[in-house]
Amino acid sequence: MKQNQKILVVDDEQDLLEILKFNLETEGYEVQTATSAEEAQTLDIASFDLLLLDVMMGGMSGFALARLLKDDPQTARVPIIFLTARDTENDTVTGFNLGADDYISKPFSLREVMVRVRAVLRRTATENGEEEAHFITYQGIVMNLDKKTVAIDGEEIAFTKTEFELLHLLLDERGRVFSRQELIDRVWPKDVLVLDRTVDVNITRLRKKIGRFAKCIVTRLGFGYYFDA
Repeated sequence: MKQNQKILVVDDEQDLLEILKFNLETEGYEVQTATSAEEAQTLDIASFDLLLLDVMMGGMSGFALARLLKDDPQTARVPIIFLTARDTENDTVTGFNLGADDYISKPFSLREVMVRVRAVLRRTATENGEEEAHFITYQGIVMNLDKKTVAIDGEEIAFTKTEFELLHLLLDERGRVFSRQELIDRVWPKDVLVLDRTVDVNITRLRKKIGRFAKCIVTRLGFGYYFDA
């Protein structure tokens, strides 16, 4: 299992949330919970590897949330397992028609949930492996590594080769601080003389081009730069 795979569990039963969170974390997953579809929408759902989603909740239903997620290119590829007391044939068909990867009826055994979670994550990782290798995304930033394009909130922005490679590196290793020399070594050609000031100028240009995400490129005084996700 890939380390620190992220799972979001959405259910209005607090006790069930705590039980699932504890057992999934015991299996090595990183788990976040939400008690409603509305609360889940405040999170960066695209950053999760799997969504465990209750169907019948107060307010927006799990089916309605799933429909919104599958209609959004940023979240369409997040696999969904429905957890629900509704186990009629029509409900099951509805769930799968919405793009669900599995459907587990309550009451269920925790062992069954863990087995199905592993199966879905393994299957979707295999199916998406090639595609994931060609795109890097973070919220509204989408980098197409084949076409060398960058879209910010759906709008394609022109990047120089250096700006593209800088963003690629910072996004690909989010949270890691890179010194100016490390950036020079990994982004610029070996036969080009690059000064620290050149790095700073390109970082400034990069921040301007990524708009509302500019604040994510953080300066760590005395150390360098990193992308704060």
